[in-house]
Amino acid sequence: MDYKERYNEWLEKLPESDPLRAELLEIKDNDTEIEERFFQNLAFGTAGLRGKVGAGTNRMNFYTVGKASQGVADYIVASGKENMEKGVIIAHDPRHFSKEFSKLAASIFAANGIKVYTFPDLRPTPELAFMIRRLGTVSGINITASHNPREYNGYKAYWDDGCQVSSEIADGMTEKIEAVDMWNGIQKGDFDEFVKEGKITILGEEYDREYLDKIEGMAIHEGDELDLSIPLVYTPLNGCGSIPFRQMLTDRGFNNWKIVPEQENPDPDFTTVGYPNPEDPKAFKLSEQYGKEFGAELLMATDPDSDRFAIEIRNDKGEYIPLNGNQTGYILVNYVLEGRKDAGTLPAKGAMVKSIVTSTLSTIMAKAYGVEMFETLTGFKNICGKIPYLHENGYTYLFGYEESVGYAVCEDIRDKDGISAGMLVAEAAAYYRKQGKTLWDVLQEIYAKYGFFAEDEPNIVLEGIPGAQRIQRMMKWFRENIPSEVAGAKVEKVIDYINGYEDIPAQNAIRLFLDNGSWFAIRPSGTEPKIKFYFYSNRDSRENALETNKKIKEEIFALINSVE
Repeated sequence: MDYKERYNEWLEKLPESDPLRAELLEIKDNDTEIEERFFQNLAFGTAGLRGKVGAGTNRMNFYTVGKASQGVADYIVASGKENMEKGVIIAHDPRHFSKEFSKLAASIFAANGIKVYTFPDLRPTPELAFMIRRLGTVSGINITASHNPREYNGYKAYWDDGCQVSSEIADGMTEKIEAVDMWNGIQKGDFDEFVKEGKITILGEEYDREYLDKIEGMAIHEGDELDLSIPLVYTPLNGCGSIPFRQMLTDRGFNNWKIVPEQENPDPDFTTVGYPNPEDPKAFKLSEQYGKEFGAELLMATDPDSDRFAIEIRNDKGEYIPLNGNQTGYILVNYVLEGRKDAGTLPAKGAMVKSIVTSTLSTIMAKAYGVEMFETLTGFKNICGKIPYLHENGYTYLFGYEESVGYAVCEDIRDKDGISAGMLVAEAAAYYRKQGKTLWDVLQEIYAKYGFFAEDEPNIVLEGIPGAQRIQRMMKWFRENIPSEVAGAKVEKVIDYINGYEDIPAQNAIRLFLDNGSWFAIRPSGTEPKIKFYFYSNRDSRENALETNKKIKEEIFALINSVE
C-alpha cells in the first residue's frame, strides 16, 4: 500500500467526529504533506517511537500509539504468564496528549491481561527507569519526546533491567507491532474501571521518596564540608523536574536557591523557551536574567522529562558561560574520583563508561586514578547496559556519561538522570566554594593537569524525506571519500562502526583520529532529523585547541556540505 492509499484508508476508517479526519481533509491537495505523513509507519526502534503529533502513520496519535501498545503487549504475552504478572509501569511528561496516550497504553496492557503500574501525574524518565527495577516489572513505557520541540511526542520502551530495550527486543516488538490491525486488532477498555478492578495500580508518593532517597544516597560530601549557602538558579524548562529537583535541594540542605518562575510549572507549548533543550544555551536566557539579579554562581536546567541536565557557570570575568556536556562531565568525573579517593572508597577495580563520541579527556583522568574507562555506542541503553558486564568481571561501576548532557550517577537508575546529576553538580559547587574555588577554577585546573582539550558538537538539521535521504548520501559519500589529511594533520586511524568494531555493535558512525592528537566523528541522529558532528582537539593551550578544532570543522563541513 503506497502513501496515497494509506491516506485514503484513514479517511475511510476515521469516524466523522474524529479531529484527525478534519486534519487530513485540510491537506487533501497537498501531496508533499500527505507523503510526509504516510510514506512509512512511525519507526519503532531502541528509543521506541518519536514523531510529530498529528494524523498519519508517520505521526504520534491515538492509532499509532494504540498499535504500538498492542504490539508490545503481544510481545509480553508471548514471553509468558510470569512476565504478564510482573507487569508494566507507565509514565508521561507534560506534552500535548502525553497523559491521554499513557492512559490509552495502560488500558491496552490491562485489557491484554498484563498488570499495570502508573503514576498519578507526570514523572521524570529516570524515576520510571528506577521503578522498573524497584517493582520488578518486565517493562516500562514513558510517553515523552524528551527535549524535542513542542510539536513532538514519543513512546520510550524499557525492559526488566531498567534500560531502554535492546536491538533484539526492539526487533521482536516491531514484528508484533507490524502484525497489529490498528483498526480492529487492539484490545482496550476503560482506564478507571481497570483501576477499580485492581488491574491498574496508581503508585503513591512513597515511591517518589524512594527514588529521591536513592539519589541522595549517592552524595560524596555532606554537612560542614559544603557551603550550602551557595546561590543557585534552577529551571525545569516547564517539564517534570520542578517537584523532585526542589525536594532534592531542600533535602540536601541548600538554602539559597531560586527557581525560574515562568518555567516552574508544566507547559506543553514550552512558551518561554521554544526549544526545551538545556544543551542549547538559548534555553538559559531567563535563568541568566534571574541569576544576575540573584547573584547566582551556578545555573542549572533539566529538559522536559528531566533526563538531560546542563549548567552555566561564571567565568573569571564573572560572566555566565554555558558548559557543554563534556565539560560538565569532566567536573563530575573529577569530583567522583577525587572524592572517592579522599574518602578511601575508590575500589580496586573501578569502572566508568562513556560513549564513543564523548571526549577522551575523561579517559585520561580515570587512568590517573587507576580506573578503567569503557566505551560504548551512544545512548544509555548502551552505557548503562554495560553494568552487568562490569559486575560479571569484578568491576565496580562509578559513573557513566555522554557528551549530549546525559549522566548516570547511580547504577540502580539505568538511564541518564538530570535530578541526580544536578544534585552532584550542586554538591561539587558547594564543596569547592568551601575551599574558595568556583567550578570555573576547577575546570581550568583539570585542563592544566590533564590536557587542554577543545570540544565542539555541531549538527546540520535536514528535515523530511529529502533531508533523510541527503543525510544518507552524506554518510555514504564520506565513507567512500575518507580524507588522508585534515587541516594539515594526517589521518592516522579510521574506525567505521557500520559493521561493529571489536566488542562494540554496529552503528552508522565514523571516527577519524589525526596525528596531532585531534579526532572527530560523524553520525546521523537516532531521534532527530540531523547529522551530528563531534570535534575534539588536544593542544598546548585551550586557545590553540579551539583554533585547531575550528580549522578541522571548517574543512569537514565544506566537504560534507558539497554533497547534494
